Amino acid sequence: MKLWIDRSLSFEDGKSLHVTLPALKEAKVKVQCFAIYIPETVPEEAQFTVALEMVDIFFEQVIGRFPTMKFVRSKRDIDALGENETGAMLTLEGCDVIGTSMVKLKTLLRLGVSSVGLTWNWSNAVADGAWEQRGAGLTAFGKQVVEQLNAAKRWVDVSHLSEKAFWDVLEIARFPIASHSNTYRFCPHPRNLRDEQIKALIAKDGMIGINFVPYFLTKEKASITDVLRHLEHVCSLGGARNVGFGSDFDGIEETVSGLDTVRDYANLVNELQKHYSEEEVERFLFRNFYDHLPQ
Repeated sequence: MKLWIDRSLSFEDGKSLHVTLPALKEAKVKVQCFAIYIPETVPEEAQFTVALEMVDIFFEQVIGRFPTMKFVRSKRDIDALGENETGAMLTLEGCDVIGTSMVKLKTLLRLGVSSVGLTWNWSNAVADGAWEQRGAGLTAFGKQVVEQLNAAKRWVDVSHLSEKAFWDVLEIARFPIASHSNTYRFCPHPRNLRDEQIKALIAKDGMIGINFVPYFLTKEKASITDVLRHLEHVCSLGGARNVGFGSDFDGIEETVSGLDTVRDYANLVNELQKHYSEEEVERFLFRNFYDHLPQ
């Protein structure tokens, strides 16, 4: 999104980016997700074209320019990464871009989208989002979308959904995840998951990515300790193998103290190592999400 908005930005050295090539290397990130997110200011009739432009930016400016960045869609692709190579995964945040067209969804899947967030915060033809006052669930078309994602073996991302839509998805999704959602127990925000939702995701063997949005973590100034509190709560509900991190870097304006860019993952790792075993830390940082890849 940021590279689309500001064509002068470079993935190599964009000073306003949370995620850049040197920062990924410094942080030793093995796989990074790149989200297609269409700003609300883009007219409805132009959204799919903009999505395709973002796909083009991904392949031209991220994959094409840098030999150590490799496009990944599966465990096999990740396993094939060399020691100095970083995997780049393409995701979609919000099905507004497809309107009511299954062909548009299939096109994005064929282009390599591995995870599909059904809504942003409002409503679309698939479902209602977390801020939509109506709070409706999946539409008939939305159920078709989930079934298509099941058939294609792609993640169905429930972050941003209304509660009703969340439960509708959990009934039929084979590969549900909440890519960047925190716990309602510690921060009662509409974007966060209640304990019953977390338990349901764990029961479906889904994944939860603890994110770094300060106001999803606490009402005070957010620190790495707050990130760990949400992580530990998911673990206490039985989700130690169903939780990781979904930073939302480059999708946020404010950042957690000590987690300003992807470079700062070292600070998070240091804190994790004070409380968890090396195996647990490795699971939270990588293995849990890897194990839950559908293909």
